[in-house]
Amino acid sequence: MSRAWRAAAAAVATGVVLAAAGPAAGQVARDAAVVVLPFENPGREPRVYWLSEGAAVFISDALATSGASPVDRDERLEAFEALQLPPAATLSHATVIKLGQALGAAQVVIGAYELDADDIVFRARIMDLGEGRLLPEVVERGPLADVMDVLARLARELTPDQAADAQRRSPALPRQAFEAYVKGLIAETPEAQVSFLAQARQAAPADARVHLALWQVHTAAGRHQEAFDASAAVPPGTPWSRAAAYRAALSELALGRLTGAYARLQSLQQEAPSAAVANALGIVQLARGGGTPDTGRATYFFHQATGIDPDDGDYFFNLGYAYALERDAAGAVYWLREAVRRDPADGTAHAVLAMALRHTGATAEAAREQALAERLLGRDALEAASAGSVPRGLERHKTRIERRVPAVASVISASGQRELGELAAFHLDVARRAFEREAFGEAEQALRRALFLSPYLADAHLLLGQALLRQQRPAAAVQVLTIAVWSEPTVAAHLALAEAHLRLDDVAAARAEVERALALEPDAPDALAFLGRLPPPAR
Repeated sequence: MSRAWRAAAAAVATGVVLAAAGPAAGQVARDAAVVVLPFENPGREPRVYWLSEGAAVFISDALATSGASPVDRDERLEAFEALQLPPAATLSHATVIKLGQALGAAQVVIGAYELDADDIVFRARIMDLGEGRLLPEVVERGPLADVMDVLARLARELTPDQAADAQRRSPALPRQAFEAYVKGLIAETPEAQVSFLAQARQAAPADARVHLALWQVHTAAGRHQEAFDASAAVPPGTPWSRAAAYRAALSELALGRLTGAYARLQSLQQEAPSAAVANALGIVQLARGGGTPDTGRATYFFHQATGIDPDDGDYFFNLGYAYALERDAAGAVYWLREAVRRDPADGTAHAVLAMALRHTGATAEAAREQALAERLLGRDALEAASAGSVPRGLERHKTRIERRVPAVASVISASGQRELGELAAFHLDVARRAFEREAFGEAEQALRRALFLSPYLADAHLLLGQALLRQQRPAAAVQVLTIAVWSEPTVAAHLALAEAHLRLDDVAAARAEVERALALEPDAPDALAFLGRLPPPAR
């Protein structure tokens, strides 16, 4: 079988041991944060290719209605992209653990399926990250024609015993609708996605999941009226009604129907406060020219968003950006610094911060921020900002009404009694020790804590870039190491950045970094050795 199903030795090597059998040993814990990964198809059966994603979607829906807290598909795909993993990759146990930790999950469901004559066989296991154990395998089989029943039995084996609240239940899609829905999710072109999802809608016209998937496809293609119609078709009283109303408001905002968007968002916010809804209200007010004291200014709503979710740098960017548009340079500087604290590689935030700093008279610091923005975004990026005017259209939307996965700031312990510099140094020392024992994931977490406290700490950026390289994440390393060489240009930083570029097959960029290292220290042996590794420049 595939790597996910190899013997226990592989599990032990990653710190996961087999659990003892028990009456509920193979079940997801109630209220647990869990991610269900696409099932492997080791036989590469083309007839049932869609079941890889289909099994993950089906089981996630079952877990959501039984009291667990599954990571949604969009968050899972974002994590795959951040870790530079192909969406359908076969993952080792070590990578599964890393992915689960990145998503804040306590448990991960992994699985595989195969055809055996006219039968379909599903196998699933739960990896408990908290206890470091791999739970016993659950197996279900049955005729391929009855695949939905087989999946339902598998889901029952994995879900908690306690019955779900009837309000949270959603009817299972019929086979024809479910297959078309999943094929629509994974199709490679918007046209194919719409075609499959239209088939699913015809077979199950009242299913909210199909309508929301259509909203996403139409929105990505800029067809905002069609997107609005899809979200408005979600029936009330379903678990997705609130998400549908939020997305309908986003469509109205894109269509310029600001009054309708504002009313819909206000209703959602009165029902239950949400950072995403407050953020969207701020964007509506920006589109209205900033808002009024009666309806609320954009900055008021962005303040609300940062208060509800203080971990998300986008809300702080929007707040600082709104102050910049209001020509309140001091307010813009304060909140944009909070944005880059949460994401030091946010080039747009650095560029707008540079503009705001110039308006406060801090020209030297402004030039430094602009230089970093140019490194991160390219020299020609945000020309209007560098000229002193604030570009329009930089505000950041959220397509989900709630965000379950925590940002890095959520792991920062609040401590007003210790000097931030000392605390950053403490986390840097923890990271160095973790790096030395090759615990690169642990080192990355400690370094992100250090950088939250001290965003321009050059040693932390360099070590983080090296940790990312050791985790085979060169694209992420380029961003981090770009800040490292900007913060403190050293031979080591330039060579680490050269290595990241080389792993991305950008030989010209790697050569440029080696030459910068040699400009600092012409006889540097590591730089000369690196230069010898590079092919001769093209003529």
